[in-house]
Amino acid sequence: MPPASVSPIMRRRRLGQHLRRLRELAGFTGEQVVERVKWASASKLSRLENGRSRPDPEDIAALLDLYGAEEEVRRELSATARAAGDMREWLRKTYPVMTEQQREWAQLEAGCVEICEYNPVLVPGLLQTPGYARVRITSARLVGEGRRTADHLELEVQAREARQALLSRSLDAPRYTAVLEEAAFGHRAGPAEVLREQLDKLHELSTLPNISLHVLPRDTRLDNGYVAPTAFSLYRFADQLDPETLAIEGGYTDFVSTDTNIINNYKVVFEWLRAAALSTTDTRSWLAEASERLAETTADSTVGSGPATAPAQRRRHSGRLTER
Repeated sequence: MPPASVSPIMRRRRLGQHLRRLRELAGFTGEQVVERVKWASASKLSRLENGRSRPDPEDIAALLDLYGAEEEVRRELSATARAAGDMREWLRKTYPVMTEQQREWAQLEAGCVEICEYNPVLVPGLLQTPGYARVRITSARLVGEGRRTADHLELEVQAREARQALLSRSLDAPRYTAVLEEAAFGHRAGPAEVLREQLDKLHELSTLPNISLHVLPRDTRLDNGYVAPTAFSLYRFADQLDPETLAIEGGYTDFVSTDTNIINNYKVVFEWLRAAALSTTDTRSWLAEASERLAETTADSTVGSGPATAPAQRRRHSGRLTER
């Protein structure tokens, strides 16, 4: 798969940051701009500056005229506005299959040179096997997402797989680092065969030169008993003019920010988590051993049904992963 281009969403955010900076340098408030360019909606400028709307070339030209932008700046921002325009065409060229649910994550990941992720209870989507993804998507449908068809489920799985291709592409694959909580592999996360397949997949991914995985054992303490409250992802892009981005995954509501102060706080937290977790080498060993223990536990559960296969006996083989 060829390197994915930067998504129109990131171009919109970059354009918005430039427009806000030009407005502030020109000494205008948002209300003054809306009045002078005679826009009917006061929120139109806000949506443009926050990268939340598709830019109209005539609107961008009107703003650049008002701000007295130099010709070089005009050419650059006009090109950025064009690149920020056609979302459908970008998706068609970049992904073989995509769904609305997976699209926002794909837009953030495209064009990244570095992605750092932490999730306190699940394996991040970029690392999930199809089996693990099916369990996650199916379980999420039980709360607030209605009943969807089996075809829709498979489309979601395929879209997630399409996103994952960026980690193993031959050119310009991003540097990817994840801190994985041991809870992501507990019995509550899915059937034993699904979990074992996921462990084996992670072990395979951990051998790639651009991927660093760190398991955080359940009994590991951070200084002062700190506990990270939520899942989050940090994105850094090839073009330094594209803002670093934070995505906080809240289960049913996600939050995205380019605020440097907020992002720096999460960078600190991520370094705390990575330092407390197992090294990449120890994580690779942990994943292999956990898969073996799970296989032993599964095998034990299929032998007979008498006292010899009672839970207490199986737990002696299972180790920390399956005692839960």
